Amino acid sequence: MTQTPLRTQIRGLIRLTRWKEYVAFVVPLTILGALLAARPNDIALDWRLAVVTLANILAVAYAFMINDIEDAPDDARDPARAARNPISTGEIGVRIGYTACRLIAAATLILYALGGVWALGIGLLTLLLSHLYSWRPVRLKAWPVTDVVSHSLMLSGLLLLAGYFTYHTQPGIVWFVAASVTLASVYGQLYNQLRDYDMDKAAGLFNTAIVLGENNTRRVMYLSIALAGVCLLAAIAQGAFPVQLGLVILVSIPISMLFRSQTDMRGGIAVDVSGSLQMQSLVVVNLTVAVWLVWVVANQLIL
Repeated sequence: MTQTPLRTQIRGLIRLTRWKEYVAFVVPLTILGALLAARPNDIALDWRLAVVTLANILAVAYAFMINDIEDAPDDARDPARAARNPISTGEIGVRIGYTACRLIAAATLILYALGGVWALGIGLLTLLLSHLYSWRPVRLKAWPVTDVVSHSLMLSGLLLLAGYFTYHTQPGIVWFVAASVTLASVYGQLYNQLRDYDMDKAAGLFNTAIVLGENNTRRVMYLSIALAGVCLLAAIAQGAFPVQLGLVILVSIPISMLFRSQTDMRGGIAVDVSGSLQMQSLVVVNLTVAVWLVWVVANQLIL
């Protein structure tokens, strides 16, 4: 039996994390949570922000890694999915993949613990959902409703709350922001299921989109993003964000137009207009959060 070269295995492990698919939204979500905690409570941001951000990145990496390990037999049947999955291509073995997952989980929990008891509790829940989402004996993603709920929490709402609870434990109006990003993630999950609808149906899956049907899935998808907007507006109306961010958003929008694309966030052909706007929305969010963070840190240094 030919042993896979070490360089190939390292490359496979990096590919298994699929980091390019989530770093761009995990980082701003975590920082946003911390900023929302610091602003009204006169709390200074410190090294814990970097720690909990890295913890969130590793937690999502775990979710993607365990997903590809558990899905490897199914992905091997489809050439496109097989080429994306380093387990299916044979770059790394299942045992190595699981070992890497355990190491990632251990490092993640240590980092969350450094963020405090609340951050550790949220991190544990995030990791648990990440595992149960793909683990075959449970496989939350194979069941309607639980697939969307677990996905939206572990890849959105809980990430923001981890950043917030690192610095404060009474969210108040920030619950509206958490609800908003969670509902936006519900849209994202339904969008992904709609994009893969024919393939998933042919594979005999029983997810939310297949239960609802294509037309109803679109309706729920758009309703989710509309409700996300309502929750965000409610948070804005109650003063969750500094007024000056409005100007930042106005400047960010034309900049985001430079990133116009016919593909969605994952690089696939956009299912609808909303799919082609995903990348631009992500640019606006990242720029807005980055400017807010720089502003807060600069004020801390000056004062």
